Amino acid sequence: MEPSKTPRQSPDRQDADSVTDKVFKTLSILAALVLVFVIGAFSVVTEIFPGPQIQHAYQAGQALYLQATDYSDIYKGDIWRTQRTEAKGVTQYDPQLARNGLTLYTTGTEPAAYLVDMNGKVVHEWRKPYSEAWLDGEGVPNPRPDEFIHFRNAQVQPNGDLIALYEGNGDTPYGYGLVKLDKDSNVIWRYAGRAHHQFAVAPDGRIYALIHGIFDDEIEELDYLEPPRLEDSLVVLSPEGEELQRTRLLPALHDSPFSELLDNVPGIMLNDPIHANAVDYLTADKARNFPFGNEGDLLLSFRETSSIAVFDPRSGKITWATRGPWIRQHDPDVLPNGDIVMFDNRGHYHTPEGESRILEFDPRTLQITWQYAGTAEHPLESEIRGDQHRLDNGNTLISESDGGRLVEVTREGEIAWEYLVPTRGGPDGDMIPIIGWSQRLDPGQFDDGFRQSLDLDDTGSSGLPDTSEPSHSSDSIEDGKDGGSAPPVRTTAPSRRAF
Repeated sequence: MEPSKTPRQSPDRQDADSVTDKVFKTLSILAALVLVFVIGAFSVVTEIFPGPQIQHAYQAGQALYLQATDYSDIYKGDIWRTQRTEAKGVTQYDPQLARNGLTLYTTGTEPAAYLVDMNGKVVHEWRKPYSEAWLDGEGVPNPRPDEFIHFRNAQVQPNGDLIALYEGNGDTPYGYGLVKLDKDSNVIWRYAGRAHHQFAVAPDGRIYALIHGIFDDEIEELDYLEPPRLEDSLVVLSPEGEELQRTRLLPALHDSPFSELLDNVPGIMLNDPIHANAVDYLTADKARNFPFGNEGDLLLSFRETSSIAVFDPRSGKITWATRGPWIRQHDPDVLPNGDIVMFDNRGHYHTPEGESRILEFDPRTLQITWQYAGTAEHPLESEIRGDQHRLDNGNTLISESDGGRLVEVTREGEIAWEYLVPTRGGPDGDMIPIIGWSQRLDPGQFDDGFRQSLDLDDTGSSGLPDTSEPSHSSDSIEDGKDGGSAPPVRTTAPSRRAF
């Protein structure tokens, strides 16, 4: 008997089977993809593994995409504003009313700090592009191009050394760290932590800075603050820029008696829930009449809760906090009389004089003891940013950040000095950069070597008192600032009506 033979399929039948196999495989793959998608979507909605991880990865990828594709134009974002006037430089100056001296300021356009006299003449400049400060590439990962990176804050020491804080426009986190330069802009040290907004220098030279970063953990009882979040920490650096201590501020606030402040975080800011924006070191002189803090404590500002708080860096705890008649404030400082003065960004509401004001109040009663707002002709308005600086003659130097304007006012509300950033940009040349920070300094506080290197005129500087025999004190002309080995530096901002 012959063995049975399997019937040979025709070529047409073989082709049909091949097509069927391909269709089946394709449908199987599509079905598997749909199943994976459904499972992924279900896990995201129900927040079970791996849903949160998928969502966080997507958000991170989206942020990287926006960083790479958005802000390709330096005039996008909030660093450049439409000018309110074509005026440039010093527009008002009364030598009899002003606290004459030199003014240090930074802008959002470049990694530079300028020291100008009362007539607006630049007598010294520090400049260090971010890429030159970090030639080894050990700074921020994938930083923005240099034209997007500027000095937000800067403080000068008696010998001309400058500590400056970088920020990157169009990045998250936008804090780009600290650098210390000598008077010729050579790098002395660098700190790669994501420092932002402000820092304070204590009399012993230690530096207290705000840094931020992305956190993915969940905090018990704060499940509405879903990760990923942009969170702030307070770091303590040695005079050489080495990190000595770090404390996360969101858990510190949550663990304090003032945790209810977190109930006031706006819904649109849950991913940046406190937005710390200021740190003021309490010297012995400031703490003497301040009932809510001790020497060495720090006064912090939390924009999103419109609150201020005292932080004890020795214990890592928040020991006092309050809200008041201000909205989204910046730069609160304790004065020697125990009052607090701040830049109140939104608390003057939408009035013809502008929505910002400088506010001084008694922290024990929250009673306003002095304020300065704008006028209908010259409104004071900075939606974000801004600082103020109480001078030793009672005047206040103000940085109206969004307006690119510095203004010094008396207690009676008279303008003693006004300066507008001379830089303009944009397609039509009608945009002005924001001011990052400002401070009034006395030439007498500088060492001989640095002072003699300044481009001052024969009288020391236009409008300045005779300083041919300068004092070697390191005291700044901020009211109540203690002297010491550390730089006497602080900030300022502008406004217009007082009572």
